[in-house]
Amino acid sequence: MKAALIGLGRMGRRHLENLLNLQLDVVGLCDPIEAARLDARAHANLAESCLFADPYKMLAQARPELLIISTTADAHADLTCTAAEHGVSLIMCEKPMATSIAAARRMLDVCARHGARLAINHPMRFMEQYNVPKAMLDSEQFGGLKSVHVAGGNFGIAMNGTHYFEKFRHMTGSPIVEAQAWFSSEKVTNPRGPQFEDRAGALRLVTASGVRLTMDCGSDQGHGCRVIYTARNGQIFVDELGGKAYWTARKAEHREMPTTRYGMPWDEGELRIEPADALIPSLRLLNALLAGKEFTNGEDGLAAIRVLVAAHVSDAENNRTVRMDEKLPDDHVFPWA
Repeated sequence: MKAALIGLGRMGRRHLENLLNLQLDVVGLCDPIEAARLDARAHANLAESCLFADPYKMLAQARPELLIISTTADAHADLTCTAAEHGVSLIMCEKPMATSIAAARRMLDVCARHGARLAINHPMRFMEQYNVPKAMLDSEQFGGLKSVHVAGGNFGIAMNGTHYFEKFRHMTGSPIVEAQAWFSSEKVTNPRGPQFEDRAGALRLVTASGVRLTMDCGSDQGHGCRVIYTARNGQIFVDELGGKAYWTARKAEHREMPTTRYGMPWDEGELRIEPADALIPSLRLLNALLAGKEFTNGEDGLAAIRVLVAAHVSDAENNRTVRMDEKLPDDHVFPWA
């Protein structure tokens, strides 16, 4: 299969590694920075004819069947739509999917019209630190997930928060129906450029089934990422960067007692799980896309974008709770990277 990649920054180089590991025929690498192109070419041992500074020229000349888009979010929609129009059948786009709801919908519409299969790189469903807790929480021992709390450094509500929106929705099997946000007043300079802005802060989401997610990634927090899953009968504590997990759960004979008896005797244990990593889960998602199996698709990406927009509306309107069935500002363009 002929494959191409747009964007050769830190994440783009990881995608290149995955393309090489899959032994695909890399026919195009694109980046506006010449040094990035030359370095990637040397690493991949490709012909000079595979290098492009202009992504639209690459799509017209290289004619890839698979395209990975690893640029900043402001370019995602135009590149995805152009790729579909040029006959690219498989597209994997980085997150956040787009900088507006309208742009995300345009991506879906154009891909559907041209028969292109679109994946968004929200790969948490392919990660042990998601799948292992999910299986445990669904068991009789834990009794079902009731809430999730994410505490981390300033990882960006758009850049990384959207991963948790998708993870939460998929983990619960229920759509998010409410969003409330409190953004930090401090706006930290974005490492991808002064034109970009990704807010820090806290938010609260609720699904139709009543499960809650809270997230705190304030601008004054600069270390780590830990998640607490609370179920009817137990809790799981995950250090996502360290690859460690610890759990406690009521002993079997106490599971039917009321929740007010939260201090009953418990069983406990520790787990080693894969630390958070961008390379392997992205490869798993790419494999699913290539095989036509379940993957995080454009509809999933749009759902995450809508929650992100609702969070911005909440913060702008005195932190009110925003219902997802409200009319959201579809055409508003945000400066996400």
